[in-house]
Amino acid sequence: MTRKATLSAFTNRTNKRSKKTPLEGVFYFGERWLTMWITERLELKSYKECDVDFLHSMLSDPEMMTYIGNGKTKTETEAREFLNWIHTHEESDPDLGLKVLVEKESGERIGHAGLVPQQVDGKKEVEIGYWITTEFQGRGYAKEAAAFLLRYAREYRDEERYISLIQPDNTASAHVARSIGMHRSKRMLMKEGEVDMYMITIK
Repeated sequence: MTRKATLSAFTNRTNKRSKKTPLEGVFYFGERWLTMWITERLELKSYKECDVDFLHSMLSDPEMMTYIGNGKTKTETEAREFLNWIHTHEESDPDLGLKVLVEKESGERIGHAGLVPQQVDGKKEVEIGYWITTEFQGRGYAKEAAAFLLRYAREYRDEERYISLIQPDNTASAHVARSIGMHRSKRMLMKEGEVDMYMITIK
């Protein structure tokens, strides 16, 4: 999508928003079309270069990585590659890619969440993904972020359905998926192991 086409899409989206009940906190900034969304307790912000250390702190935490991919922690170099992967999605469409979650009250970065392109059985899907750092788990932040992303998708996106890919033993993430209306569609084998695909149809 070109910058001009992207701007046109955002203009149309703004016009659409003005005709409906506003979805508060949807902003677009600057050179990379940086995104910031606001919920009751959270800000969802585009990753910047200065966030790479925070990203590495999550990727190098064995507890955080238990149910992510193959469960192995990542090096600083791998964290940088992960950040580049996030930016690649966002540059193609600012709605996409993981966003840093910031607790509004404290200003602390507490995880990330976003709309993440996936390939499942050869089909393009968009996943609602969410990670919360260990310290801030159990406070409902994952549900708050996921519910916002789903509400945003209903209002401003064209996909007919959204998924979450969750490892079978990750009961906390499965609970979040169910809490926003998803149901378990199937269990399947991906390159890094078995996952349950949760799904919700919105169109």
